[in-house]
Amino acid sequence: MSDTAIAPLTTNHGNVASRFGLGVLYFILIVLSFSFIVPFFWLLSCSFKQPSELFEVPIKWFPRKIQFANYVRMFTYFPFVRYLRNTLIIVFFNILGSVLSGALISYGFACLNWKGRDKVFIIVLITMILPFQVIMVPLFLLFQKIRWIGTFLPLTVTCFFGNPFYIFLMRQFFLGLPKELNQAAKIDGANEFRIFWQIALPLSRPVLATVAIFAFLRSWNDFIGPLIFLASDKLYTLSIGAQMIRSRLQPNWELLMPLGVIMVLPVLLIFFFMQKYFIQGIAMSGIKG
Repeated sequence: MSDTAIAPLTTNHGNVASRFGLGVLYFILIVLSFSFIVPFFWLLSCSFKQPSELFEVPIKWFPRKIQFANYVRMFTYFPFVRYLRNTLIIVFFNILGSVLSGALISYGFACLNWKGRDKVFIIVLITMILPFQVIMVPLFLLFQKIRWIGTFLPLTVTCFFGNPFYIFLMRQFFLGLPKELNQAAKIDGANEFRIFWQIALPLSRPVLATVAIFAFLRSWNDFIGPLIFLASDKLYTLSIGAQMIRSRLQPNWELLMPLGVIMVLPVLLIFFFMQKYFIQGIAMSGIKG
């Protein structure tokens, strides 16, 4: 048999094997996606149920009657609007500080040559292994000394001094930018800050979006930080409000479920609309799996 007769047969077998493998991969991804979708659907369903329906056996996936009163009670049970405003203030300054400080510091580590640069960068990376619980007490004593306890300053100003993970992420991105751009700009007479502001920063939109998403998640879900540093119910955030709803004697599940939906929904929406930049920023930062 000639080679020309064997070639189409081999190609067909290869296509079948490729399609089968792709089908198996899609099946696995669909199964895994259900493991994430089902808990959120259960949370959403429970937010409209009566308290007596939450722990029924067998499980009922849909409420007998939709209870919008759960959301109304949740909004009036504690100062929701005030806590939401406090949370958004902290989130805004966290994102702003993380993006600005991370971009400036990482550009210095990636594109500027100065003595001891790599050693200082290693020290910055070492700080990533320190858990917050280790530095929690020293930070509290420091902020108490400068009279920042009971204000938003410990949760906002500190973000303008850089986060080691964000610095590492953005440094890897800047290292991947063509060096010819910087050299051409220097030949045209541009200084380093102009190169950073007009060339490097516009090209780094994917990693900036990635850092913004990480900063949002970190500040939106933060509980221990506001609990320690705010020290006033007028400054509390939604995460502390969730703990206030849940008490030892009365868990108030019918109120926690609507609050859970409200706190999860912004995270899903942000990732849904910014997943393109998020994936691109991770892929182009040199930490691909």
